[in-house]
Amino acid sequence: MAKIKFKFENPSIPEKIVENVEKGISVLEVTEDNDIHLNHNCGEVCACSTCHIYVEKGDEFLAEITDREEDFIDRATNPTIESRLGCQCIILDENADLEVTIPDQSSIIGHEH
Repeated sequence: MAKIKFKFENPSIPEKIVENVEKGISVLEVTEDNDIHLNHNCGEVCACSTCHIYVEKGDEFLAEITDREEDFIDRATNPTIESRLGCQCIILDENADLEVTIPDQSSIIGHEH
């Protein structure tokens, strides 16, 4: 089963490793199932940028980025080459090993789980 190491821009939040992640679900779903705060507003349909994350390691284990996702990433705060939307990061490999950084959520207005 896949493993995701979550890091946080907010230095007061410690890293969290989630193991036994099933393939076929999104990184956003993993955050919801494991009490990791990641805002999201659109209901996981790639219609906003509130679930913006940075995939530091393991992008090859995720569904490819689409033009639509790229358009919404451009609207996110501080996008980089590692930027993705958590709702669109579907885990494709049961042996995936990912590292994800969650931007500081304090200035993002969005739905919390």
